[in-house]
Amino acid sequence: MNDHLALPTLHPIQGAARCAIAALVLAGAAWAVRAVWQIQLAAAGQPPSGPPDQGDGLHRTLTALEDVYHVVSSLGDAATVLCAVVFLAWLWRVRGNARILSGQRPRYAEPWVYAGWIVPIANLWIPRGIVVDIHRASAPGERMPRAVNWWWGLWLVGALSGTGLMYTGTTDAVIARAYTDVSPLLLADAAVVGAAVAGVFVVRALTAVQQNHMHELLRRGAGSSVLGPSGPARAIPSSQAR
Repeated sequence: MNDHLALPTLHPIQGAARCAIAALVLAGAAWAVRAVWQIQLAAAGQPPSGPPDQGDGLHRTLTALEDVYHVVSSLGDAATVLCAVVFLAWLWRVRGNARILSGQRPRYAEPWVYAGWIVPIANLWIPRGIVVDIHRASAPGERMPRAVNWWWGLWLVGALSGTGLMYTGTTDAVIARAYTDVSPLLLADAAVVGAAVAGVFVVRALTAVQQNHMHELLRRGAGSSVLGPSGPARAIPSSQAR
């Protein structure tokens, strides 16, 4: 009988964390630029010809400022999608590592890593719950970073404000709102930018505690470490694995 039973591989996370941080910074910057253009629209005022969408399927020719805002909005949407993909890739890795490090099944099943963001009602708490579980498994007994609550609170404001991340209206409708009442738009933008900044601290904190946990296990000799193409793997006595 083998003396050791190899556990699933612990994935390296520093590269994924750096990518997630860069994507968060990019998304935050994109939403900040969007806010700047909304302020410019509000300052310029609505043209005498009215909003871009004239109703009944009629649209007037866009002004130069409105045209640029369409480009800014599209680039911001692309940055947001990229950020979501990269952030979830990092989250998947640290969640997998947390399960191996703790030896316990996560509270939420794997599909919730993705579905938790889009299922109504459940998306109010499940993504934060996944992050909390990862931290507890990676740093048992340590206090939850305050950045987690800031990140999640700002995310909810930015996502559910009616003019932020989950806004389903057209860009022309946003332009019309900028002309008539820009404040809600700027509030949503500020919340999204704040969530991106707080998200950077969340990624840094969870990555750091997980790295420390891995290094501590190796220092104690809690298991043999094999550095393979996808990262270090742990092994434990087969009697413990039972």
